[in-house]
Amino acid sequence: MPGTLYLVSTPIGNLEDFTFRAHRILQEVSVIAAEDTRHTQKLCRHYNIHTSLTSYHDFNKEEKTPVLLELLKKEKSIALVSDAGTPLISDPGYYLVTRAIAVDVPIVPVPGPSSVIAALSVAGLPTDAFTFIGFLPKKTAARTRLLQSLQEDTKTIILFETPHRIKATLLAIKEIFGDRRIAIGRELTKIHEEIIRGTAQEILLSNPSRVFKGEMTLVIQGKEKKTKTGTKTGIQSSAF
Repeated sequence: MPGTLYLVSTPIGNLEDFTFRAHRILQEVSVIAAEDTRHTQKLCRHYNIHTSLTSYHDFNKEEKTPVLLELLKKEKSIALVSDAGTPLISDPGYYLVTRAIAVDVPIVPVPGPSSVIAALSVAGLPTDAFTFIGFLPKKTAARTRLLQSLQEDTKTIILFETPHRIKATLLAIKEIFGDRRIAIGRELTKIHEEIIRGTAQEILLSNPSRVFKGEMTLVIQGKEKKTKTGTKTGIQSSAF
């Protein structure tokens, strides 16, 4: 039997958000494949983990994947981690996972922190169904097309954004989606964590000169549904 590929979730900010299981797995595997070994080394030092680290990211995945698969074939287990949160969620790993599946390598998720779920849980918006789109395209035209394609989506929409593009994105949301409720989770679980709620226009006008800092997760209200009586509803209860 080949070794196991573990997909290990790591803290998105607060180092205390690290599960007992994740700690044990990182100690027991032969190698930790990390998006940035320098970043993961800080986590390992904090928890006294001495497992060997190797880099695995989008720029070396084609040359590194065969090396990792060879280790797995030799019954060596590997933990894949990203810089923060759950691997593959807008982070490296998909290339490795698909090729591991192709050669029947056991793959085990080790769940934990995720900024997507963290932001959704505190947004005050429906949680029963959502659309996650990761980062918006950098080019304005492509970004506009993507947002326009979501205009009729009644599910809550979640996306990531960077500080230098957040104001342009809020303007685009205002123009395309109109007066919808938004929650911005900024620096989630970190010292300067902040949840900003309001419409895109309210957020933009509340402090026009503000310079946003830190990583952000946006949670956007979906298009309101019309009931049989013609009234609109945007609040739904979760089944879980």
